[in-house]
Amino acid sequence: MLDSNTQAQLAAYFERISQPIELIASLDDSAGAAEIRELISEIAAIAPAKISTRFDGSFARRPSFQITRVGQDMGVHFAAVPMGHEFTSLVLALLWAGGHPPKVEPEVLEQIKALDGDFTFETYMSLTCHNCPDVVQAMNLLAVFNPRIRAVAIDGGLFQDEVEAKQIMAVPSVVLNGAAFGNGRMEVGEILARIDTGAARREAAKISEKAPYEVLIIGGGPAGAAAAVYAARKGIRTGIVAERFGGQTMDTLGIENFISVLETEGPKFAAALEAHVRHYGVDIITLQRVAKVDPAAMPGGHATVTLDNGATLKARTVILATGARWRNMNVPGEHEYRTKGVAYCPHCDGPLFKGKDVAVIGGGNSGVEAAIDLAGVVRSVTLLEFADQLKADQVLVDKLKSLPNVTIHVNAQTTEVTGDGQKMNGLKYKDRVSGAEHLLDLAGVFVQIGLVPNTEFIKGTVELSRFGEIVVDAKCHTSVPGIFAAGDVTTVPYKQIIIATGEGAKAALSAFDHLIRTPAPAASAG
Repeated sequence: MLDSNTQAQLAAYFERISQPIELIASLDDSAGAAEIRELISEIAAIAPAKISTRFDGSFARRPSFQITRVGQDMGVHFAAVPMGHEFTSLVLALLWAGGHPPKVEPEVLEQIKALDGDFTFETYMSLTCHNCPDVVQAMNLLAVFNPRIRAVAIDGGLFQDEVEAKQIMAVPSVVLNGAAFGNGRMEVGEILARIDTGAARREAAKISEKAPYEVLIIGGGPAGAAAAVYAARKGIRTGIVAERFGGQTMDTLGIENFISVLETEGPKFAAALEAHVRHYGVDIITLQRVAKVDPAAMPGGHATVTLDNGATLKARTVILATGARWRNMNVPGEHEYRTKGVAYCPHCDGPLFKGKDVAVIGGGNSGVEAAIDLAGVVRSVTLLEFADQLKADQVLVDKLKSLPNVTIHVNAQTTEVTGDGQKMNGLKYKDRVSGAEHLLDLAGVFVQIGLVPNTEFIKGTVELSRFGEIVVDAKCHTSVPGIFAAGDVTTVPYKQIIIATGEGAKAALSAFDHLIRTPAPAASAG
């Protein structure tokens, strides 16, 4: 199962294991069990003095295997053959169980160890989901460092009957102690904030104590990262506050048009952005949402940025780089059946619809790429486009039309998502030419119809366009002196990563120019 190159790399990694570990398998007679047996046997053979296997596990969910330190009962379980995107999760779990320290702040580990309570996390994932590894790794980290925490990573493809019985229709999907905990990407800090009583209050107090910034960037996507690098290189105090680092790139599987980078994956690109920003000592504050921005009371003074948790930050200049999010259809049934058939990430959730009929809404590049990807997994794909023709690049349209299990409808207006109260079962659309109404029997629909700028928190503070975008000039100035904006959140056309990075750099240079031309008030920070 592991080729010679992979085995050689693992051998080097396993040199870091300082304490012996056991892989305890609970198997049945399924094909998945045979693959698990083969995988953990090959892993143990690479470092037999440090890793041993047992096949007498008593874990109820089979096939699965546990990773634990010899003589202990660590709660790390994989009900999966963790290859694909989850192979890194497996390797990290092995290293952590073997005593190799994780790359997290010491106070985070102390917070994990101090958690009081019994927690069993079940994370439903797919091996093609690029959002899932962060969640699986966060749960494994908790289980390695706190003996009262159990973490089970469950491959929805391997346990399809269980997934259907529990109506799991989007991944990652996390269940805590038998109750729904959350969907989508989650970082360890976010998880801790939800299960550690008082964590939010402590974090708010800590943030409010931070010294004022010369430049504070709101948003951690490509525009925000570029702004941070350019500002920090000027030698001025720079900070970023964001819900997560990477922005939309964290939800992008393939990136093939960022000049000089032939091909990469979104999460890998986001990690490189963060590493570049950290290299310049930028103060990064993540897992925080901004509630409002109050401009400086006088030229050169400090703007006040208030977070949802009540914390406040001060800065002489602010760069708004909050990006955009997927646009909703805004039709009956969409909200009711979100994660119950209505999905937005084909790479993550596509495997859950194997052998079923699905639709894709949107005929741009994202929609057509989604339909092409899904066609290789599902039984059939119906693509609906509101306009009279597909808007995607011709090479993508040609590929889509060559697929035998794809049907395309243009001039199609989606009017309703139907369901049985538990999950969606169909979609209604109207032919905009004939007026005829149609009902499609579907297990799922993937929405790919563009973006909505994240500007709710700034309404009434800076000028917005009729589309909700921040109006900027050629130098990224907003309507308020000292507040700048960059990236997909602005009126700048063509929402592309490379354009966002250029705009971020430009915003930082404009902010620096503002600082040197606008002296701070003599006796006031306000």
